[in-house]
Amino acid sequence: MEVPGQALPVLQQSISVQKQPGKTGVLIVNLGTPDSPSVPDVRKYLREFLMDGRVIDIPVVSRTFLVNGIIAPFRAPKSAKVYGEVWTVNGSPLKHYGEVVERELQKELGDDYVVKLAMRYQNPSIDVGLSAFQQLGLTEIIVIPFFPQYASASTGSVYEKVMEIVGKWQVIPQIRFTNRFSDHPKFIEGFVRLGRKYMAQEDYDHVLFSYHGLPERQILKGDVTGKVCKLGDCCDSLHAMNQYCYRAQCFDTTRRLVKELDIPEGKYTTCFQSRLGKNPWIQPYTDDVIPQLARQGVKSVLAFSPAFVADCLETIIEVGVEYRELFEKHGGERWQLVESLNDSPIWIETLVDLVKRTA
Repeated sequence: MEVPGQALPVLQQSISVQKQPGKTGVLIVNLGTPDSPSVPDVRKYLREFLMDGRVIDIPVVSRTFLVNGIIAPFRAPKSAKVYGEVWTVNGSPLKHYGEVVERELQKELGDDYVVKLAMRYQNPSIDVGLSAFQQLGLTEIIVIPFFPQYASASTGSVYEKVMEIVGKWQVIPQIRFTNRFSDHPKFIEGFVRLGRKYMAQEDYDHVLFSYHGLPERQILKGDVTGKVCKLGDCCDSLHAMNQYCYRAQCFDTTRRLVKELDIPEGKYTTCFQSRLGKNPWIQPYTDDVIPQLARQGVKSVLAFSPAFVADCLETIIEVGVEYRELFEKHGGERWQLVESLNDSPIWIETLVDLVKRTA
């Protein structure tokens, strides 16, 4: 019976939040590397890499003839020689940095997570990493491709491979992907710190931001409307309709770095490297820009490669050596490569944020 003036008793209900029963798997995935710089291993790597229909997006019969009949046989010896130049006592730099990051990320995340390194091509394979996860009774799997900007030929290929494998499992846990992270504040800050280190030592005439290139047709195929992509000033801003355009993402990365580094307009260039074949790739081409800069009187260049998070053949040799020689050939005097994030603490912090934000 209610007594006037007396408050009703409050029913206290105990609410407990039950912890998820299993751990979270974190699969970090980079492009890949040969098992050794020997010609047979390099040829094997090139065949797997270039036979991916997202990398060379032409009919399979034509792709097979091109890769197995022309590229792999003739390019493997030359590539093996170059791989030999970057190989260290720890093996491939790309794989070595990946292994260090795997260990450091595991330490930072703790026992509730299981971190595995995988390569899209060659070893350690995505299949092996996911198979290890399958045996652990994981509640969920987070996949982080090591490509800052999304592209069908890189991030898209990792997605496709992961789904091909887990699609055959009887029990498929929750799977989450990190699509891109080129706008992540810590990713940007990592390259800003590296850039400031060199800019404090010398006043460079020009700053070059060189990204890995892609065929124009792949960019155009990504515009499902057929109306947005013009391969030009449409990349001057990143918005809902071009957010997955690789070229637009690269220009956006440059704008963010330029702002933080306080680089004046006219003192920097965004360009694209590593083109292959006769079909047009996204422009401007790095190997066209460099001679133009030298002819304009630019004597010193600070070169970034913000499409890579680990130093590899494309950064160490292509940007660091070949482009320096090209610059000097046309009258340039000072060329400085800014290294990748590699195994730096801020890169580990970036990955922790990506995992926790995704989780």
